[in-house]
Amino acid sequence: METTTNTATKITVQATVNAPIEKVWEAWTKPDHITKWNFAADDWHSPWAKTDFREGGAFSARMEAKDGSMGFDFGGIYDVIKNKEFIEYTMGDGRKVQTTFTNEGNSTKVVETFDAENTHPIELQRGGWQAILDNFKKYAETI
Repeated sequence: METTTNTATKITVQATVNAPIEKVWEAWTKPDHITKWNFAADDWHSPWAKTDFREGGAFSARMEAKDGSMGFDFGGIYDVIKNKEFIEYTMGDGRKVQTTFTNEGNSTKVVETFDAENTHPIELQRGGWQAILDNFKKYAETI
């Protein structure tokens, strides 16, 4: 008897943010900060973000082209939150994301691993998520 497993391909992106964990955590989790970095390119923006930052709480954020030509809402449910260490959530389509924050003194390593979706090539997904994480790094280092 043949069995098939339906395990998603996992993609990992990471960045070392030159800021202490307290600043990084706040910038990652507070809606007022999320709107400042949650987009992959300069011609996009995140006009709003909402979070109920607790296990079982929902979050959503709007990502759209500044010219209004396209956009989408990105959201999910927080599954696990370990203060200043780890966040796991399930996206609206059922895929999982794990984000680890490692305190390295005056810097913080952020590693994000997510289940790939089946529509876009893996490298395109990795590139988009890495661009958002790079935007986060740039923002978090200036606050």
